[in-house]
This record gives sequence, structure tokens and C-alpha cells, in this order.
Amino acid sequence: MSVKAIIFDVDGTLSETEEAHREAFNKTFVEFGLPWVWSQELYGELLKTTGGKERMTVYLINHLNKPADQKKIAKIHKRKTEIYGELIARGAAALRPGIAALIEDAAKNGVRVAVATTTNRPNVDRLSEACFGKDAGIVFEVIAAGDEVKNKKPASDVFDLAVHRLGLHPSECVGLEDSRNGLLSCNGAGVPCVVSPGVYTLGSDFSEAAAVIDCFTEVDTVEKLNNLLGE
Repeated sequence: MSVKAIIFDVDGTLSETEEAHREAFNKTFVEFGLPWVWSQELYGELLKTTGGKERMTVYLINHLNKPADQKKIAKIHKRKTEIYGELIARGAAALRPGIAALIEDAAKNGVRVAVATTTNRPNVDRLSEACFGKDAGIVFEVIAAGDEVKNKKPASDVFDLAVHRLGLHPSECVGLEDSRNGLLSCNGAGVPCVVSPGVYTLGSDFSEAAAVIDCFTEVDTVEKLNNLLGE
């Protein structure tokens, strides 16, 4: 069966954004007078938890042995989102190789494109404006974001929502991901998943993926994607 829709993850898949997120967190902590510094090593561990607010909660409880004040966390995260948007607008992250070509080819071949992401909608919009010069709603027919669902990845909620909004059967779609949590979320929704690991996810277990590739240039056309899934 030929793919009718491609569902993209955002952070690590559309773009290697995690360093921009880490920088935004650290800048925000300084603004709030907090002595927290997230190194690359620590952030790599924290990324096993999806969602920025959830990540701060785990950090407070597991690393600092402190209670997590959710109202304060929400306030910090709101400012972090603003700072992240400013960093992205200044060019802090670019599309991963192959992504732009695949989206362009999908449009030419009548294949629909969607997003299923743990991040919130403002982050998707900022990245789209910086990388495509367009609002995310123009680039992608459907956007399912983490702030719209009860459970974040590895739960299937956000992929379930994307598939529902597309009005397709899960088997008619393919998900593109970079992380194990994303893979589990995608598979949980019944959507075949192609994984290309990102900087923070190299070496993870992707044994349940339909395919694992080094770079999205290997599937930068719908034909290549169909051929890969048909193997």
C-alpha cells in the first residue's frame, strides 16, 4: 500500500532543536535566579522524559530531591518557550537534511503531511516560520501537539490524534521519528515508523521500527519512502 500521509515528529526529526531547547532552559533558569545548569550529559538523560514541564519535574524530584511546584514550573516553562522562540527566530536550528525535499515531493505527489509532537504548538510555529518562512498550518495539513493530549510520548495519544484528524487508517500513514519514545508512540497508534536517530538518540533501541536510516536524505522522495517500506 502506498503511503497516503507522512506524520513528522518535530524535535530531533524536522530539526536538531534539542541544543536550542537546552540553551533556552539554561537562560530561563538564570532569569529566575535558579542555580540549575543542564549540561549536555544531563540533558541527554532528562530527554528520556518527554515534555519540558515534565522534564523539570523529574529534575527536581530525582536530581535535587525537592518537591515540584507545578505552578512555578508552568511559569518557568512559559518563559522558556518565549526564549526558545527567540533563539529559533535567530537561526539556532535548521531543517535536517532531506526533510524539505520530502515535504516538497509529498506535495507534488498528493501525499498529505502532518505533525505529531510532544512539544507545544508555539514551538512548532516558531520553527516553521524560521525554516519554511511560513506558518506551520500552511506547511502541514494536520498538527497534533503535546499540549492537546492527556498523555505524551511514549503514549500513542499524539499520533492517535494526528491519524484521527487525517481521517485515514493508521496503516495508510508513516511516521518519521528520531527517538525511542517517539517510535513507541508511533507504533502504539498502529503507524509504521521510520527512524533516523538524532544527536541525543544515537545508540537507542529501535528494533521495533519499520526501518532505521542514518539520514532522512535516504527517504527524501515519496518513491524512496515507499520503496523502503516495501522492502
